[in-house]
Amino acid sequence: MESSVFDRETLLDLTVNIIPLGIIAFFIAVFLLLPGFGFDPLATSVQMALLVIPFVSLAVLTYISGKAISRDEQLLESE
Repeated sequence: MESSVFDRETLLDLTVNIIPLGIIAFFIAVFLLLPGFGFDPLATSVQMALLVIPFVSLAVLTYISGKAISRDEQLLESE
């Protein structure tokens, strides 16, 4: 049976990464829609960089982890 990278069991394993991704995405949206400190190009750039860089890094890490978990589960099932 062919399974995708993000099947049900893999998603349950990756929940520890998916929840922080949602939290970071929420703060990115809030800070873009409601700039509480006004708009200073330098401060806003630093603020967004401090949110976007970890978001992208965690998303890549989550995808790589999902592929590894899926591959290892398939290896265990084939044995």
